[in-house]
Amino acid sequence: MLAHEEMITDGMRTAAKQLVLETRNNKGLAPVDIERFWRENDKACATPFGDIPHMALGIRMSWECVFDELGIPEDPWRYLNDEAWALSLNKQYNDKAEAIIGKRLLTEKPTDRTLAYPAVKQLHDVFEAKNIWHAGSWWLEQSAHSEAELSALLDRVEERNRNLRAFLLPDNWESEKKRLMALGRKPPLYRFQRGPVTFAMSVYGVEPLIYLILDNPTLAGRFRDVMITTMLSIGRILDEEAGYTPETAPHGFQFNDDNCAMLNPDMYEFFGYPVLKAMFSRYSPLPKDRRYQHSDSAMAHLLPLLGTLNFTGVNFGPTLSVNEIRAHMPNANIDGQLAPFTFSRNEEENIVLETLRDFEQSKAHRGVMYTTAGSINNGSRLTGMRLIMSTLQNHCRY
Repeated sequence: MLAHEEMITDGMRTAAKQLVLETRNNKGLAPVDIERFWRENDKACATPFGDIPHMALGIRMSWECVFDELGIPEDPWRYLNDEAWALSLNKQYNDKAEAIIGKRLLTEKPTDRTLAYPAVKQLHDVFEAKNIWHAGSWWLEQSAHSEAELSALLDRVEERNRNLRAFLLPDNWESEKKRLMALGRKPPLYRFQRGPVTFAMSVYGVEPLIYLILDNPTLAGRFRDVMITTMLSIGRILDEEAGYTPETAPHGFQFNDDNCAMLNPDMYEFFGYPVLKAMFSRYSPLPKDRRYQHSDSAMAHLLPLLGTLNFTGVNFGPTLSVNEIRAHMPNANIDGQLAPFTFSRNEEENIVLETLRDFEQSKAHRGVMYTTAGSINNGSRLTGMRLIMSTLQNHCRY
């Protein structure tokens, strides 16, 4: 069953069936004027709230899609660690992409490691959570298993924060920074973080954090506040290393916080909200600054609260509709709301229906960059992307 199926009209179903039939009669390629599409889409992406020809397409696929598209076994570990192999797959994928959708989507350029800064420790390192590869992805291991362990961990984090710069930066930092700055390359800044609820549930556990907030709000509040202090310190240190002051540092910040859905509004307001508020106040104080959150989870219950943060961009889960999000976030560009599984299962008719559904809800305000409501997963096909392009060009014009 489609999400928000009640918003699907008979006219949409007729249009979807007709377009899928045309696609199948054309060797699986949906009818689209590719050159015109990308010309118009550039305009739509530049000003998604403006006077644009059609709803903007934000999908650019991802490296995870190469396996199914090329008919080879999925091996993300090798892809991420064997660059020569990864680039060979990217070229094969791009050859198909160019033929099907008119663009080469993935990089084919080797990384110049001589231009990369040495790795800097991250927030999870400060909180002693190890990042491990498991089941095809990176996961943070829990670093505290009881209130006593958490309290002791926070003691160590606070002590570490007294000389956080020395902890974060590797031994060869100064020499490498001097060399790379001479080449005009500034060190990377801290403008992205795994969201506070997801991060805290990684460090302390999902159920333990919920019980902690309910049973020991003093310790939970300390956990939150130490997180805020540490994040602000990391941001300041890396800004300074790049030669910025608080007045000259670039603006913008993004959180990815799938687990925020696990807290009710009161609990989130107590624990997660202050973290976003602090970082946005420091790094995104102006109306047009980037204030972005990705959370591909069922978190409609948090929309009224999150709406007060005046997001300028969001990517939320498929259980939320464009109308629901827009009601609370009038200024946010909405990246969505195609269900990732609809796309990765190549459900052609449903792909068209969801696109038409979301276009209908975008008419009043626009500001939708059409993409998946969450990750783009292996199984998502270039022919499916072309089908969306056809739908946008032929049925989603403003």
